[in-house]
Amino acid sequence: MKRCVTTFSAVLLTALLLVGCGQKGPLYLPDDTASTANAAAEQEG
Repeated sequence: MKRCVTTFSAVLLTALLLVGCGQKGPLYLPDDTASTANAAAEQEG
């Protein structure tokens, strides 16, 4: 039983590390004002 839990934990940790490697871009949520300004500029032009 202990070996099964250890194996599962190792697989889960490895999967989480691999998923985290693919994340790109800013580490914060962009402001809503920037997205609404871009949308307004696209509608005008």
